[in-house]
Amino acid sequence: MSRPALVLLAAVLGCARIAPPPGGPPDRLAPDLLATRPDSLGSYPGFEGDVEFQFDEVVSEGGQPNFGLGTGDLERLVVLSPTEEVPVVRWRRDRITVKPREGWRPNTVYRVELMAGVRDLRNNISRSTTVVTFTTGTELPSDSLTGLIVDWTTSRPAPGALIEAVLLPDSLVYRTQADSTGRFRFGPLPRGEYVVYGAIDQNRNARLESRELFDSVRVAAGRDSVGELWAFRHDSVPPRITTVARVDSLAASVTFTGHLDPYQRLPADSVRVLLLPDSTAIGVEAVLPQAVYDSLYRPRDTARDTTQVADTTRAADTTRVRDTAAAVPPAPPGPTDTTRIPGQPPPRRVIGARPP
Repeated sequence: MSRPALVLLAAVLGCARIAPPPGGPPDRLAPDLLATRPDSLGSYPGFEGDVEFQFDEVVSEGGQPNFGLGTGDLERLVVLSPTEEVPVVRWRRDRITVKPREGWRPNTVYRVELMAGVRDLRNNISRSTTVVTFTTGTELPSDSLTGLIVDWTTSRPAPGALIEAVLLPDSLVYRTQADSTGRFRFGPLPRGEYVVYGAIDQNRNARLESRELFDSVRVAAGRDSVGELWAFRHDSVPPRITTVARVDSLAASVTFTGHLDPYQRLPADSVRVLLLPDSTAIGVEAVLPQAVYDSLYRPRDTARDTTQVADTTRAADTTRVRDTAAAVPPAPPGPTDTTRIPGQPPPRRVIGARPP
């Protein structure tokens, strides 16, 4: 072998060194919370700093920036109470800091909830929720509220629903979210009487809006059980007839623009039926909700599915004040009563404590 060939072979062998792969094993662990500042359940008169959540790695700022509108990725994960403003949420690499836009008020109980959803740079997502509760001078909170929120239009639990507890008489609003089963355990909270609202937060802005489905109940001081909140749409427009369809030779089905009160029973003389072309009046025997009619007059083997008949068996409300949701007759204890053993998941079936 000639000398040039030997030199070339040595050069190739010299470049073929084995090295460990760059970066090490892939990171599949979600960000782990190391500490919160200040410590929860402490009293800090004159507090002026930020509430801080510190992680064991750099977390993602998200694709939507924070502009104080509640639309940023981190802003959606933070629920600060009591305040009506979107809090100031800042990304600090491995830390997230929070403070109220209007500043900390003295002698107030504050609750800062960082919900599940914090991501690292490799898109690993934290599934845990962390709450920091502290005071700026008043006594430490000790009360809690528990309950279940149900979407009345489907008669099923409402996962992730918004829960607002309004402390009376100061009207301080404390907020949280129901879990994936529609249940909530909310606390610690200042001692006192509350009006508790449960809402289907359709736009996910952690604020109760008039067009959203909600229910409310007043809870006396010292009580912790809210019971069941049956969320439905509140408005000031009465239902109107949209269509009338002939069912058979003896019955007609009337469909309305909105959900109807399932407890309302109309007398027979509330409806007029005229025979055309002479407009001769025909006597009406009864005015019944669809479900009641089916149970009385339709054979079981030929009964049609009435769950798809729009609006004829559902509930509507003609009130505009939020407190009037409590005027709905109380439901009897049902299979989803919130006195069940803590931690036991509710059934995923339809809840039958109230008619649809």
